[in-house]
This record gives sequence, C-alpha cells and structure tokens, in this order.
Amino acid sequence: MALSLPQEINALIQQLNASQFAQVANRARQLAAQYPREFVLHHLLALALDQSQQYAEAKQAYAHALKLQPNHVELWFNYAIVLTQLDQPTDAEQAYRKAISLNPSFFEAHGNLGTLLQKQGRLDEAISCYQAGLRIQPQDARGHFNLATAQRDKGQLKEAVGSYERAIALFPNYTDAYNNLGETWRDQGDMGKAVQYYQQALQRNPDHAGANYNMGEFLYLAKRFEEAIPYFEHSRLDDWQSRVMYCLYRAERFDAFKQLRDEVIQQGPHTAPFIATLSTHYSINHGEADPYQFCPNGFEFVYHRSIPELAPGSPLLAELLDNIAQTDIAERKQARLTNGKQSAGNLFKRPEPAFRTLGDLVKREFSHYQQQFQKADCALITHFPETLEFTSSWYVSMQKGGHLDAHIHEIGWISGAVYLAMPETDDPKEGAFEYGTHGDGYPKLHDNFPTNFIKPRVGDIVLFPSSLFHRTIPFNADAQRICVAFDLKPATVLQTARSQY
Repeated sequence: MALSLPQEINALIQQLNASQFAQVANRARQLAAQYPREFVLHHLLALALDQSQQYAEAKQAYAHALKLQPNHVELWFNYAIVLTQLDQPTDAEQAYRKAISLNPSFFEAHGNLGTLLQKQGRLDEAISCYQAGLRIQPQDARGHFNLATAQRDKGQLKEAVGSYERAIALFPNYTDAYNNLGETWRDQGDMGKAVQYYQQALQRNPDHAGANYNMGEFLYLAKRFEEAIPYFEHSRLDDWQSRVMYCLYRAERFDAFKQLRDEVIQQGPHTAPFIATLSTHYSINHGEADPYQFCPNGFEFVYHRSIPELAPGSPLLAELLDNIAQTDIAERKQARLTNGKQSAGNLFKRPEPAFRTLGDLVKREFSHYQQQFQKADCALITHFPETLEFTSSWYVSMQKGGHLDAHIHEIGWISGAVYLAMPETDDPKEGAFEYGTHGDGYPKLHDNFPTNFIKPRVGDIVLFPSSLFHRTIPFNADAQRICVAFDLKPATVLQTARSQY
C-alpha cells in the first residue's frame, strides 16, 4: 500500500535524522517533481544534498525552497553556508544579512557572518558582528573565541587575551581557547604563560594537535630538540614531519634525518618548503645532489621588481609610512631582530585602505611571479596552489645598526617584502636583503654555502621561495629601513556553524 504524502515526509525526516542522506535525496527529488509546490520536500532535499557535500545541487534546492517560503530564517542561514562552501562570499553575506533582518536575535547568523567577513580581512566588521552576537547571547563561549581570533588578527593582543579568558570562563574545558591563548602570550613574548596554557590544553586533551605542536615548537626554539620530537609526532599537524626532521638535523642525527627524509620523498609530491630547506642544507653538507624537488635551486626563483604605485613621493607610499608611524598597531617580540620592531597581527587584514591596497598590489606581483616561472619543472611551480592567502603580513622597522638574522618562514609557500624606506649607504651590502642556503644555526660540515644579495630601492618588491634563508645585512647609516613582509600559502577551508532541520 502506497504511503500518503505526510507519511512520506515523516519517513524522510526519520531517514535524515539517521544520516541516510543519499536515500533522502533520491526520494525527496522524486516527490518534489511530483509535488513541486511542497516546501518541505525541497527543504529536505536541500538538507540531504548539503550534508552529502553536494553543494552546487544543494544551492539549487535551497533557492527553490526559498521561492516557496522567502521568510524562512534557518533556510537563509543554511543557504549562506552552502554559498560559502561554493566560494561565493558576496551572495553568502547577503543571505546571512537576510537571515538577520528576519530575526535580529539570531546570534549564530551574526557569528557566521563575522567568520565570513574575517576570512575576507574585514576585521572591524567581523568584530562588530561577533560583538552583536554576544550582546544577544553573552554566554556563547564560541562567540568569545571567534572574537578573540579577529582581535588577534588585528594585532589587538591584550583584547584577544581577555576574549579567550571569557571563553574559558564559560567553558572550562575549551582546549582550543587554552591553546590559542598560549599563542597570543607567545606573540607578546611571554613564553612562560604561553607554555602554561599549552599544558592546560594538554591536561584536558593529551591528543590536542595544536597544543602538542606548540609545545614542540617551544622546545625546539629552546634547542631541546630531542624533547620536541615526540610532541610533533603526536600532533600530526600541518608540517609536523618537517619539524621532526628539523629537530633530528639540529641534533646532528644525520642518519635518522636522512632515513626520514627519504621516506617522506616516497610519500608524494615534494610540496613542503621547510623540508626543501633541510634537504638542500643536508645535500650541500654532504656533497650530494638534492633529491627533494620543491625548488632545488631556489636562487633561480628570486623575483625583484619595482612597483610604480610605490615610487618615491607617491601618495600611497606616504600613506603607508604615515599609517605605520601613527596607527596604534601592537608589536610582536622577534628574537632575531636587532635595533628594530615588528608589528603583530596580519597587516593586510587591517581596515586601513593603504594596507589593503598594498595587499592587492602584492597579489598582482604574485601573479606575475607565477607567469614568469610557469615553464619551470619543479613542485614550486607545477603544484602551484590555485588559491592562496596571506598567512601573515607585518612591517619591520629598523634603525641605525639594525639587522635581522638568517631564517626561513616555515609556513609559507612564497615569501617576500615590499620596501618603503631604505638607508643610503656607500657600501652596496649595508641594509641589503641577503638570501642563501644556510642559517638558523644549522650544523655545518664546511663553509661552502652560497649566498647572494639584493639592495632594494624604495618601492621595490622581492619574492622568493619560502625555502630560502634570508637576512638583513647590518647598516650604519642614521636612517630608517622599513619594509612590509608577508607569506603566501595555499588557502584553507572556512569553517562555520550550521543549523539543522
């Protein structure tokens, strides 16, 4: 005996709650064709497709359902999430704002809109959205956590500490908040407090990937390499294998390092800049060919150009220098930096128009970089990410005697700097950008590690593989040296809260 439509709908709801998404989608699609004006069928179809990550089809189903019930708040909310997954942020923002206009007390919509805006670098708007959601629901621990992440991105480290602490007060087992609070204290140079919070996260969850990783990072920066290894191995996070290899190499356990490197080489494409740095250094040390093909000769992939919009005397240059001098931007401790200061937060995510414009100019040059080297046969180019983001951006301002020791940016793909002020010196090397294959105290079996240098002019940009060591050569001129540095890496997936049926 055939089921009535209400019985069919009840059965579909039960299947949806049992996560039988394929069955719900197939049957709801059939019934929706038979009953095209039945809102619930289109809604169930949209939810089933959404949960199956069939986002393009889910978008169509949501749109059809919204034509039938245009004032359905939760539907607009879930529609916005699907649009975000399809990388349609403008439409997603409009959908979130529609949900909020229909229900101004929908604090989850305020929060998700904040996350969307934060992803776009619209930090002031994101912070306002998070705060609006928290005024509605001040007991929302996740809202305080998200607010803290935006404040940290903006360089408001003290405010971020307060927001993370409120999240923890509301949810004492919030391990992500403990971990991030530790990172924020690290950014302020207080490693004692940083470690305290990493350990609190691990007390609550010994498997917390971020806290294990951060403890490993603390120990290796303290040159306690053997102690750091098990934390990185336990984290299995991001570039953990690179970090283990680093610890083995710095501990001069060359045989163990080579064994792990050769295992990693067999695992897949050579797309880890940090491993490239280590493999190149080992190969030079031991007089061998470098088998890791991320960018075997990084010197050939250094890009140096002038940006016309930043020519001396240009309005944009003047505005950038004024923003750096006058804007209240928190500083971050930098142990390798002498006679200078470095900004905290992500400069290109700040609201000042000049920083946003500079970020766009860097992206333009980044496209030119890719075009220039497009025929190169190495993973840096052949596996070039389709979408990249600024994982970080900051200014470095130095005075007379200033310099920055040789280092790499472990989490980048392409790194670089734009130069806004440069000291005039008779020696072409003073204040120059030097790049090479050695630094950071790596063990040397000989001194034959090549270097090269560029003396940038005001308005120049330098881009280079993140696998290259680089430093600022000391200068003695009574002048400032100001640059904006950045890392570009493959973009990450945006995570949001979701409303269920």
